[in-house]
Amino acid sequence: MSAPASLGNAGPRSALLLALLVEATDKASQGIVVCDEDGTVLLRNAPARELVNARDGDLLADKAIEAALGRALTGSYHEETLDLYSPTRHTLEIRAFPLGGEGQPMGAVALVEDVSELRRLEAVRRDFVANLSHELKTPLGALSLLAETLDGEEDPDVVARLTARVGAEATRFSRIVDDLLDLSRIEAGGTGTLAPVALSAVLDEAVDGFYDQATSRGITLQVSPLSRGLWVTGNRRDLVSALANLVDNAIKYSEPGAAVAVGGERRANRACLWVRDQGIGIPRRDQERIFERFYRVDRARSRSTGGTGLGLAIVRHVAAYHGGDVTVESVEGEGSVFTLRIPATDQELPHG
Repeated sequence: MSAPASLGNAGPRSALLLALLVEATDKASQGIVVCDEDGTVLLRNAPARELVNARDGDLLADKAIEAALGRALTGSYHEETLDLYSPTRHTLEIRAFPLGGEGQPMGAVALVEDVSELRRLEAVRRDFVANLSHELKTPLGALSLLAETLDGEEDPDVVARLTARVGAEATRFSRIVDDLLDLSRIEAGGTGTLAPVALSAVLDEAVDGFYDQATSRGITLQVSPLSRGLWVTGNRRDLVSALANLVDNAIKYSEPGAAVAVGGERRANRACLWVRDQGIGIPRRDQERIFERFYRVDRARSRSTGGTGLGLAIVRHVAAYHGGDVTVESVEGEGSVFTLRIPATDQELPHG
């Protein structure tokens, strides 16, 4: 941005200071607009200039900034929040201050900040807290009710049945807490440093604990051997957790007599782990949301199978943390295929 015309006759040092000031304001994350006592804009930094173009929403922003500066020139502080839709919704906070003498300002400055992401995160946090409160109240309420029912109960069969329910609800509560801790840790950047990991080892460890579960439900667990030469740079514990969540869901949402297949392969520069089931499938309208915390397509079935509603959120965060993604292909009544894709590497673990 060139020096304002009103300052064009300044000496060399003043011109240098002005140029440095303009460059410094361009580095700021906030939009900065400065005007003189007549309302003439003397400086508009780069973030503020981005708000002025042909789009209607940005023209509204420019008018709001101009109005805020006008109020500041009367000697008063002004603050407002502006919601714009151009083409997507974003929110601006505008704060304007008078500059110079208290009685007669010599100018004014407006600070403009895009708080859209902050507002989105606040909404996510509110939803998360509300959902978490609801999810924790369910097992806690059940435990309280079961304890009251057990109090004074003398029939051994009833006591045994209620005690089993207490154990199931306590296990469910524990799983929610464990999944929350895992999700929090992964969102914070995982545990430890990333290192070369053989994907075959991830697959073997992830499916090892599910053979008995699958057999007890009458489901065949089919595991395809994975090439020992397929490696990724990652956190083995988190990758195992992600794949285990996919296998667990596939078994829980499959009917007796069905098969769940697990395997992997290299596709171009991606190492892929996939889980295919013959379960109930996922409606198309829900496929974009199933990776959200606590989102369930079938809440009744999820609770009856002990699901926490956090498994797929963990998978998504593990994928993102490793520079990859997770996809789903599903047809109602036929089944689903989840694919975890991570950048592949040719590096192997050191021998020793």
